[in-house]
Amino acid sequence: MNGKRREVMKHLEGFAAEAIPTLTLSQDEYWQPADFLPDMTQPDAFEQIRALQDQAKGLSEDALAVTIGDMITEEALPSYTTWISQTEGFALNGEPRGPWGLWLGKWAAEENRHGDVLNRYLYLTGRVNMREVEVTIQNLISDGGDTQTADDPYRAFTYTSFQEKATQFSHGNLAAYARKAGDDTLGKLCGYVAADENRHAKAYRLFFQKCLDTDTNDALIAFADVMKTKITMPAMFMRERGKKMGETFKHFADIAERMSIYTPIHYTEILESLLNDWDIEHLKGLNDKAEAAQEYLCRLPERYRKIAERVAGRVSKTVSETVHTFSWFDVPTADPKSVADTA
Repeated sequence: MNGKRREVMKHLEGFAAEAIPTLTLSQDEYWQPADFLPDMTQPDAFEQIRALQDQAKGLSEDALAVTIGDMITEEALPSYTTWISQTEGFALNGEPRGPWGLWLGKWAAEENRHGDVLNRYLYLTGRVNMREVEVTIQNLISDGGDTQTADDPYRAFTYTSFQEKATQFSHGNLAAYARKAGDDTLGKLCGYVAADENRHAKAYRLFFQKCLDTDTNDALIAFADVMKTKITMPAMFMRERGKKMGETFKHFADIAERMSIYTPIHYTEILESLLNDWDIEHLKGLNDKAEAAQEYLCRLPERYRKIAERVAGRVSKTVSETVHTFSWFDVPTADPKSVADTA
């Protein structure tokens, strides 16, 4: 199976070489974290910080928790880059670098800005215990994750097509919330992050489309297999100091759902958009296993929607009444240099 995948990825290198320059921004088009944050080289730098802090006062603690969770997810980029680099057909290193390795490098460089800008913003608000946040980041990178895609490019492209859209929803909805709360800085920077995620989602959807065109049966089966195991979030193992693996992520996800930042309905909508984009319902000439995968996938959105509607009231009540506390908001009481790291 891997040999066949390798052949398909090799066959698509010509397409990738032509497409990648259109899917990434040029150096002149890049935004950078410094574009949104106080300029410490200017005489009024501290006035700029005070203005940022005044805007951030309008954010609820829930909103800050979602911002922190989104930021920590983005800061685990080393884990995601390592995972994709092990996918069949990809190689980040080597000279000359192949088209897929070139995409990975450019994608990682664009994604790297997301954690940076959110991290600096949160530090400047003065409302967050950044050391505890940094412990959570270190834990997540150390613990890694499990996309359940192994080294299969078909599975990887399915996962990233879905996941990049999910992060677009999260950052985009947070941007809208921040603007309503009077924080134009957070609203603007989250909007730019969401735009990057949307562009990356389109790229990965195009990559999978090419795999589907080239190896329809196996690509369709891989898509169904990914959905059977469900899309696991990249930060699923997120944990604070002293907490169990994944415990903090569960709390973060509860709050994101409570605020309608990311919900089971969004999950269903993303799946529906993938089915429509790839025209799964109308694929012809499939073998028996691929036909079964097609039937499974086309029925899945209705099933998810019914489940979401059936449990919405119960889950919404539970989520809304649950109070989560995070070490991220604890006021430091000791010199960090004297505190042993007991993550």
